[in-house]
This record gives sequence, C-alpha cells and structure tokens, in this order.
Amino acid sequence: MTDQSGRIILAGVEDDVHRLHDEFESIPVDQSIMGGMTATHERNETTLSRAVSVTGPGTFFGRAQRTLTFEPTTAKGWWFDRTDIPSSLPIHVSVYNVWTVVRNIVLHSGSQHNYMRMVEHIIALKLGMGLDNVMIRMDSGDPPLFDRSSMDIVEAIEDGGIVSCDCPAEYFTVKQPVTITGSHGDFLTFLPAASGSTDLVIDCAINFQSAIGKQRIRFLVNNETFWKGAMARTNTTRGMMLYCKTVGKVFADVRNLGYTNKNILIAGPRTYINEPYLLHNGKSLEAVWHRATLDLLAAVALMDRGRFAGTILSYKAGHALDVKMMTELYRHDLLERV
Repeated sequence: MTDQSGRIILAGVEDDVHRLHDEFESIPVDQSIMGGMTATHERNETTLSRAVSVTGPGTFFGRAQRTLTFEPTTAKGWWFDRTDIPSSLPIHVSVYNVWTVVRNIVLHSGSQHNYMRMVEHIIALKLGMGLDNVMIRMDSGDPPLFDRSSMDIVEAIEDGGIVSCDCPAEYFTVKQPVTITGSHGDFLTFLPAASGSTDLVIDCAINFQSAIGKQRIRFLVNNETFWKGAMARTNTTRGMMLYCKTVGKVFADVRNLGYTNKNILIAGPRTYINEPYLLHNGKSLEAVWHRATLDLLAAVALMDRGRFAGTILSYKAGHALDVKMMTELYRHDLLERV
C-alpha cells in the first residue's frame, strides 16, 4: 500500500499516480490566493451567538419552501435535527453517517426516514467559515436551493455571529502523504501539515469536455476565500438541462427538481448557456471554485471531530472519491493530531 517515498496509495498503482500527478501539474494555475488575508478563523472552538434561519425553494421539490435554522449548541460538531420527525435523534455530520454519495452526499441516522439530502453545500461552511459546533433544525430532508449558491447561508451565519467557546480547536492532519485514485482519471492527495501549522491549502483542478474546460486554483482556506467559493453554483450540461425539461419530466425525482437557469451554471460544448460568475482575467472559474469549496471542503468536514490542516490536491474528483478518501483515512487510522 506504501511506495518507497512514503506515500500511501489507497487505490490505484504507483505508475498511474505519477502519470495523473504529471497531468495535474501540466494545468496552469488560473488563480492563486495564498497570502495577505485578514479574515482568519478563531483559534478556539466556535458556535453561533444566536439562532438564524434561511428559507428557499426545495432542491428536490422546487414548489415547496424549505427552512434551515442554525442554532448555538454545546454539543461537539455539526448536527441536523429533522423537526418533522420528532421521534428521531439529530444526525451527526460524520463520515460514519454517510448513507450514499450518488449525485450528492446524503446523511442519515437510525430510521431510514431520518435523512438529509445534498448536505455538501451546507456543511462546507464548517471548515470554510471555521464554525465548529452548530445544531441545524430543518423541516424536511430536502434542503433549500438559492440563486447565489450558498451565499444566503453564509450571510445568515455572519448575521448570527460566530463566537469563541472556552476550549481550543482541535486540528488533525494525515500522518504521511496519502493518495487515492478513481476510475475516471481522477485523484486526491492529502499532504501533512508543516510542523505546528494549522493552515489548510487547496490546490484543485478540473477538466471538462465542455465550455468549462480546464481550470485550476490554489488558495488558503479562510473566510475571504470561502466567501468567493460560496457564490459558485453547481454546474450541468446543456444536454442534461434539455433532458430535465423534456423526457426527464416523466420521472418524479426530475420533474420536481428546483433547478433553474439562475441557480445552476449551464455549460454547452463551447459556450455557457447562461451567464457564468467568478471571472478572473476574462475566464470564469465558477466551476472550479464550486468544486474546491462547496464539494471538497464538505467531504473534509465529515471528519468525526476537529479541523483538518495540511494541503489537498484534487484533480477531476467528485463526491464519491472525496467520501471514499475520508472513509479510508479512518479505516486505516491515518489521521493524527497537529
């Protein structure tokens, strides 16, 4: 499982790992934000100073209004409490409670009815904003969907105020470099934190056969960089949107989707169908910012406790590989305290 340089390869072979890393490094960095930041996370554990709520149309039932209420808590970590199932226990945001990663991350605990779908765009705030402990009350397992991706939630959290608790935040990193590869030329590599450092750096690249094309960003995770990523919408293809508006209407799970031309980025083969966000030097980096913050950070937020420190390299990966990596880190006892 380990090569001669000390790298642990959880899936794949050494030759493929080197080839994929070379392919990754051949993509130029479109945007790098590594220094000069003023908004840093609290060194102690944090929670909210008061409860705040956000409401929007359902993701999977677009005609219904869904509400999330974020409340302070003394419990460690993030929790989802289904108020429409009063007999259920809150769902701990943890890799141990992942139910499925088909299309999106679904968490559940106990009864099969006690679940929360598409949690990634919510729980990414845990690491992105340095918010350690929160109870989220919701009236459904179907989360709200917003035209500005996760910005409505970010602004609600800032309005509620993040406050320090009376204990230091725990940080964990990998014991040695760890790589996992997927079946689509994708990989993730987690690198240990420098001695005594609690920084988290993301180096993320995507490669789509559409107008999105190749994109790569590198950044230090903090409030300012996460604010940028929180605006980035999920992306899809023109063909998939056409399917949803025609043949897909036969199926209830497609017919009721809350996706619109405003809340999702639609990419054609050569051009975008709607207006892309996050332009940098004339190029939209919305897709890679979404991937790096609202998808990848969400998976890392599935740590059973604490914050992650180190560097993460991501190439063409998605929810399935993200969650597999987090699962394997626990299965093989590869995390240690910073």
